[in-house]
Amino acid sequence: MIRRYLSMLLVGIVVFSHSYLAQAGAIDEAVRRGVLKVGTTPTYVPFEMTDKRGRIIGFEIDLLREMSKALGVKLKLVSVAYTELVPGLMASQFDMIGSGMTVTQERNLQLNFSDSFIIVGQTVLIHPRLAGLVDGIEDLNEAGYRIVATDGTTGEAAAKRFLGTAQLRSFPTAEEAVRQVVEGRADAFIHDAPYNLIAITRPENSQLLALEQPFTYEPLAFGLKKGDYDSLNWINHFLNQIAQDGTYDRLHDKWFKNMDWLGEID
Repeated sequence: MIRRYLSMLLVGIVVFSHSYLAQAGAIDEAVRRGVLKVGTTPTYVPFEMTDKRGRIIGFEIDLLREMSKALGVKLKLVSVAYTELVPGLMASQFDMIGSGMTVTQERNLQLNFSDSFIIVGQTVLIHPRLAGLVDGIEDLNEAGYRIVATDGTTGEAAAKRFLGTAQLRSFPTAEEAVRQVVEGRADAFIHDAPYNLIAITRPENSQLLALEQPFTYEPLAFGLKKGDYDSLNWINHFLNQIAQDGTYDRLHDKWFKNMDWLGEID
């Protein structure tokens, strides 16, 4: 009887252990593994981008490096196309998404999001021939205008929402879409304000005009699998901590006030 009881107890412990491991969240797994794996698309200046040496750098990347340091683990960035971020997370190719992702109701049905680490909005870059003709987003909602955006982004969604009458084409990267406007094959580009403000400082885009007033409200956050509340709790406390100790302000100034890093990218 005692032997049977001990055997059942051992089975129960094994089942509990497997159940615990199955429920372990992304942060727990990263600590166990010693590596935090983050899915990102390094084409969103200045949040995540590739420098001349092939390294992924940026404001959000620095936040992730601070996060990894606080966890005591290494950071591994997994570069995928933007449209592959959610499928990649669901397939456990990485622990979380850190890629300038806007919290939307649609995405929130698939993911859990951390607290926002910055608020952005959509703005418009237009071809110089539209000077004096276009003063706001509503002026572009005509059948004759050609609008470009980036695949899978909230810029694409905003263009569909606000510019349903215009012609819309989407491209894999923001750089390709902007080039369409520069070369006169499109009239306007819709994308997040930080990217657009920096894009027009580049020599090849210097002739473009910017409608700088954002016409949407978009919080950016880290994405995790549904139900991973322990990881969300840790990340939210981490974001609060770096906001209080000055780390966030230091990194924000590095990427949004000091433009020295522009020389590091192509």
